[in-house]
Amino acid sequence: MCGIVGYIGGEQAAPILLDGLSKLEYRGYDSAGLAVFDGKNINIAKTRGRLKNLSDLTNEGTNLNGTLGIGHTRWATHGIPSDTNAHPHFNADESIVVVHNGIIENYVKIKKQLQSKGYEFKSETDTEVVALLLDYYYNGNPLETIEKVLTKLEGSYALGMIFKDYSDEFYAVRKDSPLIVGESQNGKFIASDVPAILKYSRDVYFIENEEIVKLTRDHITFYNMDLEEIKKETTSINWDISAAEKGGYTHFMLKEIHEQPKAVKDTISPRIKDGRLTIEELGMSDEDIKSLKKIYIVACGSAYHVGISAKYVIEGLSRIPVEVDLASEFRYRNPILEEGTLVVIISQSGETADSLAALREAKKQGVKVLGIVNVVGSSIARESDNVMYTWAGPEIAVATTKAYSTQLVALYMLAMYFADVKGKIAKEELQGLIEDLIKLPEQIQSLLDDVEQIQYFASQYVAAKDIFFIGRGIDYATALEGSLKLKEISYIHSEAYPAGELKHGTISLIEEGTLVTALLTQEELYKKTMSNIVEVQTRGAFIMLITNDDNQEANKVGEFVILIPKTNKYFTTSLAVIPLQLLSYYVSVGKGCDVDKPRNLAKSVTVE
Repeated sequence: MCGIVGYIGGEQAAPILLDGLSKLEYRGYDSAGLAVFDGKNINIAKTRGRLKNLSDLTNEGTNLNGTLGIGHTRWATHGIPSDTNAHPHFNADESIVVVHNGIIENYVKIKKQLQSKGYEFKSETDTEVVALLLDYYYNGNPLETIEKVLTKLEGSYALGMIFKDYSDEFYAVRKDSPLIVGESQNGKFIASDVPAILKYSRDVYFIENEEIVKLTRDHITFYNMDLEEIKKETTSINWDISAAEKGGYTHFMLKEIHEQPKAVKDTISPRIKDGRLTIEELGMSDEDIKSLKKIYIVACGSAYHVGISAKYVIEGLSRIPVEVDLASEFRYRNPILEEGTLVVIISQSGETADSLAALREAKKQGVKVLGIVNVVGSSIARESDNVMYTWAGPEIAVATTKAYSTQLVALYMLAMYFADVKGKIAKEELQGLIEDLIKLPEQIQSLLDDVEQIQYFASQYVAAKDIFFIGRGIDYATALEGSLKLKEISYIHSEAYPAGELKHGTISLIEEGTLVTALLTQEELYKKTMSNIVEVQTRGAFIMLITNDDNQEANKVGEFVILIPKTNKYFTTSLAVIPLQLLSYYVSVGKGCDVDKPRNLAKSVTVE
């Protein structure tokens, strides 16, 4: 969840580290710190709060001299946000300094052992045990010391380490937490994610589990746990650097909402050739697809909501049974994965810890795994049997928008492809779906071109205490995402319910003036859902209705109506979610919340 950056080269390290951390603050922003080696001493600066506090403390890095350093921005796990608990952590004489992303699960045991040997702890963190364990085992050889310490640690970690005895090198290692290495003419870098170093390097190495890297000004050397040197290939990153900047927008979230037409088009276009749908990266023959008996979709958060939408689409089109699981529950319920099963793992970052654990459980049981991810070379991408990339580009805001939308269209195409191969769809119907799919970016743009009414409506609900989202079928899946967006960034309590379930208890919470956002895009469910809308309306609810632009009954049940362009019933989530994203954004802005960095949240959840 935290962000790590490191640099060694010919330039002053601190400004580069601060710049890198500014691109990683979406991973955590409870505190931040730097350690910079000036050739004689490792100088440390750290503080509670946002990165700006650290920048002010160090005069934008100019107070810390040296061309070697490591930095950290924290999402608190062990210990409250404070100056003391901020990283980096170090041994008594500050000769060994560490930054850490992850969780050391056996830190209590190690801490007691070290305390029994006379070590004193200053912080409440699990990370400090790593620094003191390095001190305890240090024999003058950093590599041997690191290897020894790693055998004692349980849990997940990406570590950056500086040893005072070695002024021209630093070290990094990873296990189940993301870490990349980059190089340019001006230096060598480590980082938790690509945006941190994109300004400086486009050639990166993806570090595998239990690999150690030594970085000097001239060389990058990789080792396995036996300290044998290994060779690695670089991956070239082709992201537009401006994609990781705000580009004139007030917030990254608003920018990314408006980038959805392009992101959706970029995800669709490579898979439609001469009017035909093709998914070359799937790695499944027609016979493999025809033999599919079941699909498990496993994901977290918004990606899980994509999975729920996809269940309706895949089952409706291809008639393959689909089960959708929360990744954090999947492996703990001992899933039964039989022959003929495909597990689809969805993750924006490709590093989500629970999703990665689910992937490994599926592989252990011998079934095929397809990863649907945004980040090239990420752990899920590398460990899946095959990967289908969503070409959303960097997504910086904690609350996902364009990654969600690109995941949706990737699953639409998967459903269509399976239906075609299994002979469950007529060629004319498939061609109609392809045509509707191609129209989606333009239709999303049309919704983004007319946001004033949503902006005004949102201003009326900045003081709301409770908001409900309802729908049936695919609309319920969309409601889940709309509710999550609102609570994530505005801190307003919201719940999503299948419309037919309200009368089984939840309707008791409806009172005069309660906002109920109702989704009504599935024509075969119009009458049923409208009855549910009337049920809450008669109890005082105010109805915000999102429905198709040809729904003649809309104004009869909705006080505030948003019309979406007509599309295939399976694709309506891609359009209906846009006004929900905008509603959440403008409510959050109206409340004065930190839209891009909502409290207690981080972008990439790399701990369980």
